[in-house]
This record gives sequence, structure tokens and C-alpha cells, in this order.
Amino acid sequence: MGVTATSSAAPEKPSVAAPSAPAKIIRTAMVSAQHARLTVYSPAMRKNVVVDVLVPRDRTTPRPSLYMLDGIDAGFQSGYRDSAWTTQTDIVDFMADKNVNVVLPIGGTASYYTDWQRTDPVLGVNKWDTFLARELPPLIDKTFEGNGVNAVEGVSMGASGAMSLAVRHPGLYRGVVALSGCLDQLDPAAAQATQASILTRFGNPDNMWGPAGSAAWRRHDPASNISALKDTEIYVAVGNGKADPRLGRVGQASAIGGVLETGALMCTKGFAAAARKAGVDVTYDYRSGLHAWGYWAQDLHRSWPTVVTALGLPPVDPADYR
Repeated sequence: MGVTATSSAAPEKPSVAAPSAPAKIIRTAMVSAQHARLTVYSPAMRKNVVVDVLVPRDRTTPRPSLYMLDGIDAGFQSGYRDSAWTTQTDIVDFMADKNVNVVLPIGGTASYYTDWQRTDPVLGVNKWDTFLARELPPLIDKTFEGNGVNAVEGVSMGASGAMSLAVRHPGLYRGVVALSGCLDQLDPAAAQATQASILTRFGNPDNMWGPAGSAAWRRHDPASNISALKDTEIYVAVGNGKADPRLGRVGQASAIGGVLETGALMCTKGFAAAARKAGVDVTYDYRSGLHAWGYWAQDLHRSWPTVVTALGLPPVDPADYR
């Protein structure tokens, strides 16, 4: 989070306008009896997007949907074949007996799952807000017996994206879970870190929301718009930048993992102050840990009771998921 980012505005290019034709599922393949792989055409991005959907064993009644957002690579490491949620956690087994559609979009490297103002020469057209909030949910509900109740969960970049989606679309998500994300994007250090993360994937951060601190950044900033989530179940987890020896190897990270998580902790504290001021209730898990999947795999379990409440599922004992 301490990396200094510099950027210059790219030449102004018009955003790609979304055609009037609706999004549609081009192809459906079953990876297993409970794992569907969709190819979805997005008019907003004018391309096909792969979306995995985990479905319950018993599909006799309509059910809610949980959207899971990835980190900065967003499928890159698997060649855009899989979400890191399915390769780095036990989400497939964990969700197998739960009455929920789990929706895993694959792709969106360094996009922050938002609508960019301009097409990026490297990262292309990013209209993920439109895709996730408007185009995809009706398809999921129609195809997988969704009941219209949704929650969204994300890790790192996906945590920032999840919370931004939630504040921009009040009521669309009954719950939001953010794991190790930067939730206070108007803080100069936080904005600088966000810009730096985009630069590491060779994108121009000014193509996203323009210069840091602009009105567009404020419109997407969770801390600035937290009052929109007064009726939303919220779970936020973040580490202290120190490895937890109990996790062993999976609790390790790259040399920058501690720095990244310490930065996420600072962002979380800014978000928490804004939430307190707005009177918004949030469940926090300030724990040991680095910026690594070993901790987020645990958070998947720990956050589940909050997701259960948000989605209107039968109550569970939080102690069973610690």
C-alpha cells in the first residue's frame, strides 16, 4: 500500500455504449452435477464472459444467490479457466449442502468490478458494474431458480468492488462481505495503492474513474456512501500484517503481503469511522494475517453466518464456523 503510483490521463475516448439487446447465455456446460459453467454475452462490454455457478443438491425450490468476486488477477493465473475461489479455497465442498446459488464471474483483471470511463489500451472495455448489477442477475434468477435475494462477497480488489457495488445499488444486495479490501478510496494513500495495483497489470488508472479524488471516485467510494447500507448485513475481515503460524504454509504470502494487508487495515479503520458516524452496523473480524488466500479461505467460513442472515436462510450458530 506504500507504493507510489503516477499516472497521466490517456487521450479521451468515448466509453463503449451498451446496445439495447439484452445479455444472454450463449453456452452452458456442466463441470459436475452441482457446477455449471456459463458463457454469457455482455452487451455492455461487447464480449463473452465465463461465469461459474455452484448449485445445491436439492433444487426443488427457488433460492438466493451469492456473488463472489476475485482478487486483482481475476482469473489470469488460470488462463481465465477458473475463479481463484474454486482453486484456492474449499468453496465447492463448503457450499455443496447449502441452499444457495454461488455465482463466480471469471475475468476482470485489475477492473475493480466497476464501469470504467474509458476503454483501456491494455485492459480493454470494463463495464463490470453494469454486467454484475444489471445484466447477469436476471439470467441467474431465470436459469437457476433464483428468488431475487442476493449477497455479494469479495477478496482484495473484489472486496473493494463488492462494497462499491453495494453502495451504488442499494437494495440489490441484502448482504456484503469484504475481505482485506480498501474501503476508503478517498484516503490519498488508499487511492494511490489502488492506482498502483492497476499499473502492475499495465492498465492506466485514470481510465477508471479519472484522477484520484474526483467526483467519480467519491461516487464509488464505500466510506463516503456508507449510509446507503443501513439496512444491509455487512461483514468485514482484515489482518494485522503478521503471519499466523497456526496456518503454516498456506498462511504465508509474498514479501509484500504484509505491507498490502497493513494498508488494507488502515483503509478498514477509515471505513469503520465513517460507518460509526453514519450509524451503520458492521460485523468486523480484526484478525492476524497477511494478504493471502490461506486467510481468505478461513474468512469464507467465518463470514457465513452473516451471509445466512442476509439471505434469509435458517439461522446457524456462528461458533460452528470459527
